[in-house]
Amino acid sequence: MNKRLLYYSITVAMAGFLFGFDTVVISGANLPIKELWNTSSWFHGTFIMSMALWGTVIGALFAGIPTDKFGRKNTLIAIGILYFISAIGSGLAQDPYSFSFFRFIGGLGVGISSIAAPTYISEISNPKNRGTLGSLYQFNIVFGILVAYLSNYLLEGVGGSNDWRWMLGVEALPALVYTILMIGVPRSPRWLYLHQDQPDLAMQVLAKTSSEEEARNTLRDMERDRELSVSHSTRLFSRKYRFPLILAFLIAFFNQLSGINFILYYAPEILGKAGFGTEDSLFSSIAIGLVNLIFTFVGVSLIDRTGRKNLMYIGSIGYIISLGMVSYLFLIDASAISKLIFILTFIASHAIGQGAVIWVFISEIFPNKVRAYGQAWGSGTHWVFAALVTLFGSILLNSLQPWVLFAIFAGLMVLQLLFVHYLMPETKGKSLEEIEKFFEN
Repeated sequence: MNKRLLYYSITVAMAGFLFGFDTVVISGANLPIKELWNTSSWFHGTFIMSMALWGTVIGALFAGIPTDKFGRKNTLIAIGILYFISAIGSGLAQDPYSFSFFRFIGGLGVGISSIAAPTYISEISNPKNRGTLGSLYQFNIVFGILVAYLSNYLLEGVGGSNDWRWMLGVEALPALVYTILMIGVPRSPRWLYLHQDQPDLAMQVLAKTSSEEEARNTLRDMERDRELSVSHSTRLFSRKYRFPLILAFLIAFFNQLSGINFILYYAPEILGKAGFGTEDSLFSSIAIGLVNLIFTFVGVSLIDRTGRKNLMYIGSIGYIISLGMVSYLFLIDASAISKLIFILTFIASHAIGQGAVIWVFISEIFPNKVRAYGQAWGSGTHWVFAALVTLFGSILLNSLQPWVLFAIFAGLMVLQLLFVHYLMPETKGKSLEEIEKFFEN
């Protein structure tokens, strides 16, 4: 693989590290903040825990505009600045309202990065490595999650009652490093060609990231695509793009209705209900992050070899088995360690399946002309349901038995398996322009 292409992809994928860290770091601050400000479960869930996710929803839904207008690169640089501001502001917040505001700022960064980063990587890579490079974003998300859990564990006790401030504020360091590194990344060749009408600059970027022959072939594909799409609608919500819209909605819908964010966000509390003490639950959260990272690596290594659909089959079956077992073990009040084993099995199933596939798949299925807006649709759907799950998570944990929640998640994953079998196409080994033709036909 071209070294520059790999370096650019890894740098851009670091937005995923900040995404994962920012999203999950709140789990360590959850209980201390709840005790500090003594808020109700409704206020705690609506504002403190889910405000970042509402920022993510807004960021995701509207990120197509700056991603197309100002370019993928400039948008990704702005994301780093948002994360930096959020980390400093959250760590210094003196009341739940200012805290929620700065978490909202970080949420905007998460939402926008889930559009701009996968879009950039899909547009700079080629059919042979697009799955692997695209899933680097997800790999960095789970790496960020692991580091957040580990950071929370190590920082516990460092600042006394202000531990949570250090947990949240430390994110400013990787945010600053990422922002500086992004300055050296070139602009997307497809954005330069299709949105700025600069074929010479697009060719210069392609020449850096592929062989001369591959660069010429890619440029020719873009030329043909632009000629054929002159009469095509640039409105995303048109009949022409109906099938990609349905696919993006369903894969995002099922991603969240598996309960993945519910488990990641409320891991210490769920593990506490499973029978672990406070310190043990924080340590066990690290195990969740580690398993997530290891099996995401497995998914990354397989996605371009076995394909997106096969990974979704594996993940769906793993979801059903693991969630069903967790539900059963809570019902019979089994040992804490047995529950943890199947929670980790659930995490592994997600990492190999949905986790490895979702951002790659959504970034592939929309035409060049509307890719950023299509990515915003899929990502926005993902984050709306993530926000709803988190919003009601605290209430559900205190009003329903855990076995009921996990049984509901398991049932929904049966529906995901049917979606994969009957609706989901395979995009492995096809160029973005070939995938566009496939949906046209």
